[in-house]
Order: sequence, then structure tokens, then C-alpha cells
Amino acid sequence: MSARNYDPLDPDSLRALGAALDRLALGFADLPPVGAGGDGSLEGVLIEVAARLHDNYPYFHPLYAGQMLKPPHPVARLAYALAMWINPNNHALDGGRASSRMEKEAVGEMARMIGWESHLGHLCGGGTMANLEALWVSRELCPGAAVVASRQAHYTHQRIGAVLGMDFEPVPCDGRGRMDAGALERILRKRRVGTVVATIGTTATGSVDPLADLLELRERYGFRLHADAAYGGYFGLIEGLDPETRRGYDRLGEADSIVIDPHKHGLQPYGCGCVLFRDPEVGRFYQHDSPYTYFSSGDLHLGEISLECSRPGAAAVALWATQRLFPLVRGGAFARMLGRSRAAALALHQRLEADERFACPFPPELDIVVWAPRARRASESSERSRRIFAEAASRQLHLALAELPVELFDGSGVCGEWDRANLTCLRSVLMKPEHEEWIERIWTLLDQSAEAVMREPTPRA
Repeated sequence: MSARNYDPLDPDSLRALGAALDRLALGFADLPPVGAGGDGSLEGVLIEVAARLHDNYPYFHPLYAGQMLKPPHPVARLAYALAMWINPNNHALDGGRASSRMEKEAVGEMARMIGWESHLGHLCGGGTMANLEALWVSRELCPGAAVVASRQAHYTHQRIGAVLGMDFEPVPCDGRGRMDAGALERILRKRRVGTVVATIGTTATGSVDPLADLLELRERYGFRLHADAAYGGYFGLIEGLDPETRRGYDRLGEADSIVIDPHKHGLQPYGCGCVLFRDPEVGRFYQHDSPYTYFSSGDLHLGEISLECSRPGAAAVALWATQRLFPLVRGGAFARMLGRSRAAALALHQRLEADERFACPFPPELDIVVWAPRARRASESSERSRRIFAEAASRQLHLALAELPVELFDGSGVCGEWDRANLTCLRSVLMKPEHEEWIERIWTLLDQSAEAVMREPTPRA
């Protein structure tokens, strides 16, 4: 299977699944037969399911350039399906011996990607659950202390703080959507902060918080540093990052805990998140006694180091298979795929910057581009964004909208009058490697959509 391009709807890959199923059956050939026979209605139900699934945006296609959605690689999809014939549960070795070992191996490779040979970590349902575990450990280590994250951090941190009974305070951002280290220090001077969340790839703009500055503040103020790298965790593998961004990734291993979502850039199906702790000793907070679960081995079970109980072993199998095909090494095939996504974002940004109809607040740090149409007022620019979004969708180009504070557009010249606090802007997540080859087509459709909208006066609210 080529690392360069693949057809996410290619049915030919099912032949490989058939061969793998035959090999799987050999491992259980000594069992007595259970009985065979199919239900004639199964195919009809699947056809009905396929018809229902038409009611989706084409997330798998390069013309879908909106939200953080991409198809899993065929190796992940097929390995997941193969594991479903066993349906292992990675809560305990009793429920998934092979898949539990595969999880430990796959998570270990992710830890080595950031420079950790010793760690504690596991897979979970996604970034929300992974961040919950990281902040729960922080609460146990720093009881009564506050947790802070930037105003552009994912909203889940504030909600998790409420769930855990932790006081949360947002930190202002700089002009590129990153945590303002000076503003953070002012908060540190006035109150006890137990945990600072550094976002490595914000959801709205892909901005990377200044990790080196935050690590310097940690030396002086003694807080825990948690890196929410759910979106951007893999980008340390690529070449060509901005120098400041590269410095941050080079020191990512100095964080106390890290969250990475393989179901974003790791080519995995939903849901597959991962939480990693630098100090394995935090495992003591997970200790519990189960009278019915842990009997098949004296080794540590994954269920003894996670808050979630039942977890799909198929997710571990899929991740293991993917990393077997695409090792997590700098300059490797997987890294080159990420590099193509970033190249696509830079190419789109360059075209937008050269077009007098649009204004960009800043260049992309990773592979997310944001921009807005110029207008007299912020409200008019926002309305134009919404209309371009709809017009582009009618031409099969699917973008996204984002509400960003007007401060991020200071100096961009997007408008002359700020008559609202937020600007509705256009946003594109170019996370598919194929986007690099489709930029010309994407730009043509965006150009046509903008021309159709901006040659007409913006209707008054």
C-alpha cells in the first residue's frame, strides 16, 4: 500500500482482509465447529446502511478541507476489522492478551517519539478522556491548586476542571493565538497554579504554545506542565517547521504529561486517544482491587493504569499495525505525509496573502489556515465569510467557519471598523496528504466562490 496516496473507498483492500481472516482461523482450527449459515437479510441491511451514510460530507475527499476529519489508513481500518472477529477488551489480559501487548508496544513507540524510554501510558477513547486523566493526576499531586490554559485551548479543559472540582483560569493569547507567557506569569504571581496546559496545535488555528518559555516559568514557579498535543503531537517528526516551533517540539519530552490523538493525524479510526506520563510512579493513583478481573497474569494490566474500564482492543491492533507499516521516525514515510499537509497549508496561505480580497492573521504553524474577506466593518466581513462558506459548499468545496477574537486580526487590514468583538472567519484544515496536489483545484473553487459573493453588496443585518 503506497504511503503517497490511497483510495479510502477502495474495495480491493478487502482481499487482504480475507487472506488475514484465513490466517486468523488457523489459530483456532482445533476448536469444535459451532455451526455455519448466514442470514439472508444481512446484505439488505448493509445496503440500507450504505444508503443512509450518503447523508455525510465527503470527509475522505481532498475537497473536504473543513474540520479535523480524515479517513483512517486502510491498514488501520482492516486491522481494526480483523480484530473485531475476536473483539478483545483491553481492560485486562483475560479479555485481550495479544491486543494488550500490542497496545503496550504501540504506546511505547509513541513515547519514544518524544524521547521517553520510561513512561506510563495507554490508549483511551480520545483527547477528552486522555486530558481528563492527565488533569486528574495533576489534581492528586497538587490538591486545591488551579489549572490554567490559553483562551485558544480546547474548551474541554475548563469543563474537565469543573468535573474534577479544579479552579480553572484562561490565559490571554498573543497575536498568533498562542499562550502569552507574560500574562501567564502575572497569574502565577497572584495565585497558586498546580498545572499549566500547553496546547501543541490549537483547534481553531493550529497554533503552538511557546513551550520553551513555559518550561522556563516552570523552573521558577514549580507547576506541572501538561502538553495537550492531541492535534499537533506528531509534527515533531517533520522537517521545515518554523525555528520557534521546532524549539518547542524539541523540548516536548520535558512536559510532565502529554496527550496525543492517533485518530487525528495518526491515521486511526475514531476513537483512539493516548495519554502519557513521564513519571511511571503516578500509576499509584490508579491502584484498585478487583475481585473478578485480574487473574490470568501477575503482570500489570492496562485496566490497572487507566480510568476507563472496557476499552476496544481493536483500536490497539489498528494502531500497532499502522505503526508497523509507518514507523514514527523523522524523515520516514509517515513524517513525509505530515510534511505534505503542512506544505498544502503554506501554499494556500501564500495564495491568500497575495490576493487583495483576503486578509490572514498569521501564517500556519502546522496545517490549519485561517483567513477573512476584507470589508468596511467586522460584521460585514463576518457575513461575507458565511456566504463564501455556503457558496463554496455548493461547488463541492467544504471549508469551516471559526469565531476568533478581533485582536488576532490586528494589523491585517481586514476591515476599518471593529463593530463586534469576534470575527467570523474562514478556516481550512489541510490534514490529508493529498491536499498538496489539490491546492490548485481548491483555490479555483475558493476564487469562484469569493467572486460570486464579493461582487454583490453585503446585505445589512
